[in-house]
Amino acid sequence: MASALNPSADGAHGLRHWQGDALVVGCGGIGRALMAELGRRAPGLTLWAASRQGWCPGPEDPATGIRSVALDLTDDSSLERFALALEPLRSSLRLVINTAGLLHQSGLQPEKRLRQVNRQALEQLFAVNAYGPLLLAQAVEPLLSRSEPVLFASLSARVGSIGDNQLGGWYGYRAAKAAQNQFLRCLALEWKRRLPLACVSLLHPGTTETPLTAPFRASVPAERLFSPERAASQLLDVLEVQGPEQSGRFLAWNGAEIPW
Repeated sequence: MASALNPSADGAHGLRHWQGDALVVGCGGIGRALMAELGRRAPGLTLWAASRQGWCPGPEDPATGIRSVALDLTDDSSLERFALALEPLRSSLRLVINTAGLLHQSGLQPEKRLRQVNRQALEQLFAVNAYGPLLLAQAVEPLLSRSEPVLFASLSARVGSIGDNQLGGWYGYRAAKAAQNQFLRCLALEWKRRLPLACVSLLHPGTTETPLTAPFRASVPAERLFSPERAASQLLDVLEVQGPEQSGRFLAWNGAEIPW
């Protein structure tokens, strides 16, 4: 899908000519759609997928050729096994996109009032949304190419912006995403020194038709509610025009910068 951001896939940062390996973490709607879009857009990249169950491709996904590995971002032993399993990718990993996230589940809902905040829920939200992306970066760092451009991206959320917060509420999710933003901003600055060809991006995909947003999207206008396929295409359009000089930015689905 061409866009004003990415009129063609053959530009300086386009993925069409990239060679090596790509990893998508999380097998939700956006994760599966990213794998499918990468299969079309980046034929030279070998695709790897990671989730707690290994990989769970849907019938629309190009399952042939996708390699899977188990990963629980909240479990240190799982992270160690994951890093060991991907050891053959040392120096060939070019693209990592983390789509794993937690907003709600049984017994956990976004807080509307202060009295609804509890320690266990905060710890769960931070474990997945804040600590997880940073520990993923730690696990894959030794595998990243030192001689070719590298993209490391993680899904954030506009509600994680402190400067853009006009409504309050959602204490744990907002704070965990804001913490992720700070962690990966620090990472971007470190990698500028140690991995100067790497670019770290925090991406807001927009409201997407996935189970994560299902209870909260009734008031979203139809034109601002994206299918997973559209969200994936837009996210890759944004990523394809990022390079080391843009590392550490917090970007919306259309490439617009979001205030921290």
